[in-house]
Amino acid sequence: MATAPSADRAWLAEAVRRIEADYQRSADTHLIRLDLPRYPGIVLYLKDESSHPTGSLKHRLARSLFLYALCNQWIGPATTVIEASSGSTAVSEAYFARMLGLRFIAVVPSSTAAPKLEAIRFHGGEIHTVDDPRSVTEVSHRLADETGGHFLDQFTFAERATDWRGNNNIAESIFTQMGDEEHPVPSWVVCGAGTGGTSATIGRFIRYQRHPTMLCVADPVDSVFHRHYADRSVTALPEGCGSRIEGIGRARLEASFMPGVIDRMIAVEDCDSIGAMHALAARLGRQVGGSTGTNLWACAQIIREMAASGQKGSVVTLLCDRGDRYAQTYYDDAWLERCGVDCTASREDIAQVLAA
Repeated sequence: MATAPSADRAWLAEAVRRIEADYQRSADTHLIRLDLPRYPGIVLYLKDESSHPTGSLKHRLARSLFLYALCNQWIGPATTVIEASSGSTAVSEAYFARMLGLRFIAVVPSSTAAPKLEAIRFHGGEIHTVDDPRSVTEVSHRLADETGGHFLDQFTFAERATDWRGNNNIAESIFTQMGDEEHPVPSWVVCGAGTGGTSATIGRFIRYQRHPTMLCVADPVDSVFHRHYADRSVTALPEGCGSRIEGIGRARLEASFMPGVIDRMIAVEDCDSIGAMHALAARLGRQVGGSTGTNLWACAQIIREMAASGQKGSVVTLLCDRGDRYAQTYYDDAWLERCGVDCTASREDIAQVLAA
């Protein structure tokens, strides 16, 4: 890791000030309520992380990773910043790097959606593609060595860069916004796992605040996380496995994934994620991303189980990013046909759950 000399403390103080000022200019993200007439007494809420300046949940993570690296003096005024990312984290990190006048390189799988790459470049970032998604971490370390830069390494530091006790993290925001609802303490919070940082933050906050809320992590079928949750000896997928849902699911276990703070995991087929995504887009009147569909599919399973057992309460999940980044993939019928994805039944199934 590159170490900034103490002479750069004035630059560091200004860098932190800029990031904090940007945060103060940004309002909190909205909590969207969806009443479910088919399930009386159960209400679904969407924490709309797409409204961040860079359009996704990863804006929070990028801010935390930069502050963590700055305050550890791993980044200085001439440091090249590098990240391994399938897109959204890199978009947000490019935004903060440009704010600080730093060079930023995103190491991304070659399959990353073109609109995400365009967004990285829009914010001043550079793209380094790799054919094997498993190599992104290795390549990022190599680039950091070659440039004398710093690898932010979201997959290692996501669970510790954010203050899980509070300080307006996503968990505190959710529970504060739920305060005046009829079921202010959610029965369930549902999220995905890309790094595992969000689930670690929410799970720890729930326990720290002594809430009875249960945390469910929705995970693509072709991901190692739910397999590791069921059997701690499993740390990687067999060669050739991989999910089409960008931003969540991993082929190998990452250091930020904390299974102990998770109460349940639900594995979701890619076609079900995409079908749920389309159904929600129709209900909201705007497009959402695939990982939001993964979350929603798991929510539907939980809601049906609650209804069957006579439970009432609230379920909160995350609307992770904007759907315009997937115009050439999940919202492209020709792409779905080429990939052999038929999400018709899944879309209709979730549309029934969401029917107003």
